[in-house]
Amino acid sequence: MQAAQPPPQWQRSRVLLLLAATETAAVPGISAAGATPASRLGTAAADAELLLRGPGPGRPHALPPLPAGVSPALISHVVLRELGLLERLVVADLGCAVAPAVPHLRLPGQEGDGPARCLSSGQAMALERVEALLARGKAWGQALPPGDPLVLAECVPGGTTTALAVLRGLGLAADGLVSGSLRRSAHALKAALVDQGLAAAALEGESTVPARVLAAVGDPMQPLAAGLLLAAAGRGVPVLLAGGSQMAAVLAVALALASPAQRARLAAATWLATTAWVAEEPESDLERLLALIAARWQVEPRLRVAGLRFHACRSAALQDFERGFVKEGVGAGGLAWIWQRLGRDPAALAEACDRACTHLFAEAGA
Repeated sequence: MQAAQPPPQWQRSRVLLLLAATETAAVPGISAAGATPASRLGTAAADAELLLRGPGPGRPHALPPLPAGVSPALISHVVLRELGLLERLVVADLGCAVAPAVPHLRLPGQEGDGPARCLSSGQAMALERVEALLARGKAWGQALPPGDPLVLAECVPGGTTTALAVLRGLGLAADGLVSGSLRRSAHALKAALVDQGLAAAALEGESTVPARVLAAVGDPMQPLAAGLLLAAAGRGVPVLLAGGSQMAAVLAVALALASPAQRARLAAATWLATTAWVAEEPESDLERLLALIAARWQVEPRLRVAGLRFHACRSAALQDFERGFVKEGVGAGGLAWIWQRLGRDPAALAEACDRACTHLFAEAGA
């Protein structure tokens, strides 16, 4: 009988934020991660700066205007600051149009490695780029020490649509299940773009080759995160996928890449944690999506939901989360779950976020 593994020591977590971009975000009505396509070009940079520097002055890139709410990077910053994990955060820019003005890695940096093309083209990225990102992710995963958990977070405007496309490309009936930053999910628009992209890609028998699916309709975050997950979990490193639908797509890609013998170990080392606003969204179904993944690859994904709620907050921008806006991003759900897993009260996190939000808007109005 295999000995029970000790629980992960989440207070020693390493946190990796992956910034990426796709021209899919420029499609009108596809995303609320910025009120306009132009503003979404700077979303990742602004979120990374808020995550590292917090709501005070000294952030060169202003947060893009949103239809409602505030960047979930505010939640993640508060958790990392209060838990003393900011020094264990690494930011990687995988080719965004605007680079963040905080210490970060820029990968890979050569010509042609900027934002992915719109997935409707069926040629989102060169296959060589996808394979290079997969290899880089595997190399990072193999270099991680096995004792400390890894938290994977992302900021990819338009990324829930590429998540749907990749899930569909891998053969999962994911239409209507994927969440998004809009209050009312743009399921019809997303499905139409995905239909167009998959038809243009004409994958046929290659739909079971994950790298070709990613090259056709994915974004740069997905191959690097999937390669990292595959290698890290294979070495017994606990991995927390901090997010919703986009991290479900990362899990699906990693499972598709894994051999049948590797899949059970991968699933056993992996958690997916998100916010209650994603888990309870009436117009998406993360549990059903994970059930499809479970049935396809014969594993049992572990979903955790943070107890953070903003009903009692004074800040209208935080109350907007309860009205269905924003919901998730920049690792907010996973980090909020770690907060309570370490014995902290979700209500105390809400109060700290309320103070930080007041500070953020006071600085913006100064």
